Order: sequence, then structure tokens, then C-alpha cells
Amino acid sequence: MNDVFEIGLLMDFYGQLLTEKQMEILDLHYNNDYSLGEIAEELGVSRQAIHDNIKRGKAILYEFEQKLGLLQKFTEQKRKAVEILELLKGINIDKLDNSGKESIGKIQEGVEFIINRI
Repeated sequence: MNDVFEIGLLMDFYGQLLTEKQMEILDLHYNNDYSLGEIAEELGVSRQAIHDNIKRGKAILYEFEQKLGLLQKFTEQKRKAVEILELLKGINIDKLDNSGKESIGKIQEGVEFIINRI
């Protein structure tokens, strides 16, 4: 997984558990694509302080993920839901009666809803 994308997802899951300053710095760097120098200038601190904060914040996010595994569970659930949807789309509904077609349609709608929500 791309580092920027992965950190963004980890921030979605665990960002509220970081300090306000850590979250702000990570958000500026990963979500707003600020350089270390730009963040340092905006916050009035050294570039090294920003680097240390990013390193510490990432370590904390990865530690939360290692202990709680929410991102891994999310990724697995989404992948499995997409697999189920593909299997449903592969069913030849022409051979089903109206009740079967309706059931498959409702299941497909439900799985699509879940995929769009997770």
C-alpha cells in the first residue's frame, strides 16, 4: 500500500488518539502535501521538530494498528465484499425464477451498499 495512502487511512482510524499537534502536523504533511519546511514555517518551529513529530506520529499510528488491527479488518472486509459482489454478478439469473432474481438483486444491492459505506 502507498505510504501516503496508508498513513491517511491510519489517521482516519486512529487520528483522534494522537495529540492535537501530532494530528495537525500529519494532516498538513500527508493530506495537504505540505513539505517539512512549509509546516515548520507555518507553525513557527524547526524543520527538525516537524520531522521528529512526523516520525513519532507515524510510529504511534502503526502501534495502534498493530494492537487493534482496524485498518487490516477494514481492508479484509472491503475485499471480501467486493469478491461477493463479483460472484453475484457472475450468476446467470436467466435460469432463476422471479423470486430468485429478486433475491439476487436485493443481495447485490445490499452488498453494493456495504461496499460504499466501508
